Amino acid sequence: MRQGGLFITVEGVEGAGKSTNVQVIEDFLSEKNVDYVLTREPGGTLISEKIRNLLLRHHEEDMEAITELLLIFAARAQHLSTKIRPKLAEGKLVLCDRFTDATYAYQGAGRRCDLKLIGQLENLVQGSLRPDLTVILDLDPHIGLERVRQRGQLDRIESQQLEFFQRVRGAYLDIASRERDRCLVIDSSQTRENVKNTLRNALQERMKDYLNE
Repeated sequence: MRQGGLFITVEGVEGAGKSTNVQVIEDFLSEKNVDYVLTREPGGTLISEKIRNLLLRHHEEDMEAITELLLIFAARAQHLSTKIRPKLAEGKLVLCDRFTDATYAYQGAGRRCDLKLIGQLENLVQGSLRPDLTVILDLDPHIGLERVRQRGQLDRIESQQLEFFQRVRGAYLDIASRERDRCLVIDSSQTRENVKNTLRNALQERMKDYLNE
């Protein structure tokens, strides 16, 4: 793992419990006295949050898939420069709600954007920087969308059809199968308590070198 800072990302389809389990990770890190910073994508900085708002709200005209993709990487470039890279350089752990895996899943599989183009943008914006550990909360989109609908009004991304999210889920699982050392898949269809315990135990094992335990 990287000397000094550690970069952990959390991924999953809508309704998979990212917010709940980001809090589980925060509690775990606090108990271990880890100095961490929580952030999110798209967003994380003043400029990137403005781009996030543009991406998530509904518009009178349809947003082209390539427009969405470029906006996401624009937000990411600002986020990396302003927050992620500086905090890692300070030796902090950065915990990020979504990162580039989401781009491959949502814009690549979901929107069917060219994966080669996404890879080129990834290299342009990130260089060699990749997450050290990625938690993927896996859930059947049928269940996830029902959870999301119960919250109220859907944003522009949440309003996509079921087939879109099925492609997104498939992409996440494909990434996890290719990068087993980096990715940790958690079945989030379990009870909240079971997910919490599974996640905490997995973090304990995956981070033992970093935690010196």
